Order: sequence, then C-alpha cells, then structure tokens
Amino acid sequence: MDLGILAMSEAERERLFVVRQMVERQLSWKLGAERLGIGVRQVKRLVRAYRMLGDAGLVSRQRGRISPRRMKDDVRTRIATLLGGRYAGFGPTLAAEKLGEREDIVVSRETLRALQIELGLWRPKRRRAKRVFALRQRRARFGELIQIDGSPHDWFEGRGPRCTLIVFIDDATGRLTDLRFAQAETTRAYLEALKAHVLAHGRPLALYSDRHGIFRVNAKDAASGDGKTAFGRVVERLDIELINALTPQAKGRVERANQTLQDRLVKEMRLAGISGIEAAQGFAPQFMAMWNARFAVEPREACPAHRPWTATPAALDEVLAWREERVLSKALTFRAAGNVYCVKTSGPGTALRGARVSLYHFMDGTMQVRYKDRTLACTAFRKLPLPAQAEDEKTIDARLDAIIAGIAVSDHRSKPPAKQDCG
Repeated sequence: MDLGILAMSEAERERLFVVRQMVERQLSWKLGAERLGIGVRQVKRLVRAYRMLGDAGLVSRQRGRISPRRMKDDVRTRIATLLGGRYAGFGPTLAAEKLGEREDIVVSRETLRALQIELGLWRPKRRRAKRVFALRQRRARFGELIQIDGSPHDWFEGRGPRCTLIVFIDDATGRLTDLRFAQAETTRAYLEALKAHVLAHGRPLALYSDRHGIFRVNAKDAASGDGKTAFGRVVERLDIELINALTPQAKGRVERANQTLQDRLVKEMRLAGISGIEAAQGFAPQFMAMWNARFAVEPREACPAHRPWTATPAALDEVLAWREERVLSKALTFRAAGNVYCVKTSGPGTALRGARVSLYHFMDGTMQVRYKDRTLACTAFRKLPLPAQAEDEKTIDARLDAIIAGIAVSDHRSKPPAKQDCG
C-alpha cells in the first residue's frame, strides 16, 4: 500500500483515482474534468504533477503551513488570561462581544468556543430531545401584548442578597419595557413596573402572565369577593386585559428572556461592580437600552397599540392604589393593616356612624380614607397582633434572608465587646 495515500484527504483520494484513470487512458480529460468539477486546463496540471511527483503531486501544498490568519500567541495568551479571570463564566457569544467592546480584541465566537473547550472553561451542552410546541407568530404592533414575569435568582452572585427581577417584555418586538428589582415577587413590585411602563409608553392592550396568586384567584371554593386580585382590579381600572397562560411555554418570550438575563445581566453587573438592589435598579435603564439595540426587532405594523396616559402621575398613583372597604363603628373607628384607626371630625360625626368608607393604600405607604367625594382625616391609636404571613416558593428566599439578617444583628448586639489592653 502506498503510504502517501494514507496522508491524503477523502477529496484528494477521489482526485487520485480519477487522475490515474486519465493517465491510463481509461477516461478522457473532458469526462475527468466533469467528475472532479474543475476545468480541463486544471486537469492537465494535475496529470502533469502526478507524472512528475507521483501521489505527492496531488496533495495540497498548503498542508502543514501556518495560516496567515492564525491568532498570534501573545493575543491567545491574553485572551486565555481574560477568560479565566475577568470574564470567567462568560459564554462564547457574550465573551466575544465584551472582548471587542472593552479589550479591543476582535475574535469570532466560534474561535472563542474552541479555545474555551481546549482550556476546560466551556462544556458543550448535551442536546436532548425536547417536546415540540407550536410556534405562535409575534403580535403585529408594539403594545398589543406585554408578557410579564418574575425571576428569583442570585443576581449579585453572592455580593448581595438574593432578589427577584420583574420583567416586562413586548411580544411584537422582543423589547424590554421595564426591569424592576425587588426583594420578592409581590403585587407592589408588579404595580411599580406597570406604573413605569404606563408613564413611558402608555397603556398596553393586554398583559400576559402565569397563574400566580398575584394575577388570579386560584381558590376553587371561593364563595365571596369579585373573583379578582388587587393587581387584577388595577388593570381593570386601566382598561387593560389580563391574560393567564396555561403553561410556561405559552409565554416563552419572557421565559427565554429570563434565561438570557440570568446570564448577561448578571455578568454586566459583575463588570460594573454592582452588589445591591438600588444600584442594580439605577443600572437597569442602561442595560435595557443595550438589550433593545441588540435583540429587539421591528414590529410588522408601525402604528403602536399603546394608549397614551393623558392624566397626571398623581392620578395614576390613585388608580394603582390598593382599595378596600370598611364600616365605621359608632365611635367612628375601623381596623386595617393590624391597626385600629379613628376618624377625626369637626362636629359630633353622628352621620358617619355605620358609614361605608373606602381605604386607598398608595405604593408610597400612605393611606387615605374616602367617603363619597371627600377624604376623611384619621389617626391610628392601637396596634393589633397579626398572624405570620404565608409564603410561597417565590417569596420564601426573601423571608429567610430577613430572618438570617435579624439573627446576625441580634448576635452582634449580644456579643460582649473585646477587652482592651491598657498596657
């Protein structure tokens, strides 16, 4: 066996077979050129090289040479150092972007992927069979459907407390309209995000959420009430439709955005040295601008579906306020939020006995008592014991973090001060 053949590629072996047939006059040059997909003049050159050098004449002369486009060793060393240090944990795509933006090193993501695999910094994900879901076409206009969700995660990688990110993303464009950091996924956090969205863009036609208790009453045997949650009543007052998804896959746009945010946003905040909710919230607009510039697409129809908010921000605060009703006692008192309140009047106030009043709880923590078209002054004079609040899987982390923080403060206060050596 010719050892030269073993060093040939598959294409070169096929070329050798055809060239031998032409040399032995079993095949014409024209038919040989057609089989190899080259011109007759190139076939003549191959036959001439074969007669002069044998099998080696058909082997590419570029084999064994260093490519002029090969990455220089010093650049390769610098990239390896950055990947193992400042950009540790970055995927190939994000690492390629940041190397170009921050280090002025232009390299393709596939080159980085190969280098990370070689260095043991990246493990290719195993592909597994996934359930196939029918793809739903994007909505046509910006503001027709806003997908919303909360993502509890270690956003600060241990530099700060775990928290939840409330995500609002437009279905038609994939554009982030608001990011809101909160200690837990609560009604107030969603209302703050909704307020920012309405002031910035207007009222969307519909919100698309999961079936969390914030968005719908899940008790099957609920015999009282209007069947709506506090958030549901707010969106109803804003004339926004609230749609609940049956499965996480149904609202796949926001679910996929959560996965990308847990990768990109975490690493952007690491590079920016952010380790707290307040700083992260200040960074959110800058990150949303970067996200929308890279991932957002143009809607099929240019006319937006948002309806502008023409009233004042104070009027929006009133719409967003959580409302409940109370009946005043003969002493003009009522109970709310673990306190007993007394309504103040200029006269005897007999007309208010047994009156049904509305309590407006604003997001800034204040409360107003409304009776018909006027606001009543009141004061709290007694604190009532409250039962412990129930937690779910999305708020338990914030509750435990508060317990741990309280224990740490208590231990610090009870620890005796160290004795000083007066010498």
